[in-house]
Amino acid sequence: MAIIRPFNGLRPKAELAAKVAARPYDVLSAEEARTAASGNPYSYYHVSKSEIDLPAGIDTHSQEVYHKAAENLQRLVKEGTLFQDAQPSYYIYKLVMNGRSQTGLVCASSVEDYNNGIIKKHEFTRPDKELDRINHIKTTLAQTGNVFLAYNDVPEVNALIDHWQEHNKPVYDFTAEDGIQHTVWAISTPSAVLDITTLFADKVPCTYIADGHHRAASASLVQKEFEEKGKITSVENPVNYFLTTIFPASQLAILDYNRLVKDLNGLSKADLLSRLDYDFTVEETGHMPQQPAMLHEFSMYLDGSWYRLVAKEGTYTTDPIGILDVTILSNNVLDKLLGIKDQRTDKRIDFVGGIRGLGELVKRVDSGEMKVAFALYPVTIQQLFDIADSGNVMPPKSTWFEPKLRDGLITHLI
Repeated sequence: MAIIRPFNGLRPKAELAAKVAARPYDVLSAEEARTAASGNPYSYYHVSKSEIDLPAGIDTHSQEVYHKAAENLQRLVKEGTLFQDAQPSYYIYKLVMNGRSQTGLVCASSVEDYNNGIIKKHEFTRPDKELDRINHIKTTLAQTGNVFLAYNDVPEVNALIDHWQEHNKPVYDFTAEDGIQHTVWAISTPSAVLDITTLFADKVPCTYIADGHHRAASASLVQKEFEEKGKITSVENPVNYFLTTIFPASQLAILDYNRLVKDLNGLSKADLLSRLDYDFTVEETGHMPQQPAMLHEFSMYLDGSWYRLVAKEGTYTTDPIGILDVTILSNNVLDKLLGIKDQRTDKRIDFVGGIRGLGELVKRVDSGEMKVAFALYPVTIQQLFDIADSGNVMPPKSTWFEPKLRDGLITHLI
């Protein structure tokens, strides 16, 4: 069963919360972060993307960047922008986007649960990205990025969280520049804290990583290193846990995660269209962007035109991995036709979350940076659970969750 703990969160003063809050470090570039933080000394980008405070072009994985992150975090604490709660607390985090809300529990989840498969994964991780977060955690002595977890709804947990929202005042409530509303409640009452811990231990057999595989893996590897060096003297040491927000599955929505490829692997446009016809029905649909309307349907943008591709029978299997549209595209197009064997390492492919819209695909192909783009129908939350339960992993960049949690509102110190 799921082991979670309250913790003494490091968080901003209420009047500065909106200025501190930052999008996750891995969804924007250094230049985008530099622009977003311009004129705002409170922005958490100074911690999560600290390269913005160093000369342009610096290696973002250099130790200088991690030292700057630690320096900036300490500055925010010293100046009083951030403070640490005196009591171990849970936090309720509600996000509202386009009229749809989702509410999760911010807590410290067990590294042991991650290692033992109680926290289930659906993606492989990349060593270079793990090392980046490991160095960030070890240098700042903080987990600054949240791991987004999901669980099958438990009525008792949902009811407790609903009750707390209805009868208590939030510590933060603001709408960010992108229109997403962020509301946070702090739960420090010992009886309520105990109830939550017990409910998860009794009623939640497992949780699933929705977003944040690298952050979770890095927390595990840091814990292992600390243990090997004899730095952990108690099972309740904070490094044995990592920062998570856990959401009930019924409230979550997954967006599409689309692909861009730099070249056609030596094929002409006519060659590609001809070869696609073996495994897909291919229909040119014109110049207007076309979002896939169902499973096994894809949209392709090539040379100024959109095409509708529908996978033919025999191009996929019915097992949890084989039936995924990302698998169908990977096997029958990216690998078979375009020669992309490993999407995690091949530099010819890039990924664009559905939140950016199909216009981003058009922009990057029309600019000449990319040659062809593929839009996919979103994976369902049940497909994600089925794959994680089977012990399999999805192809890279299969899911994009929105809205995303803001960094900086709650930090877990180790």
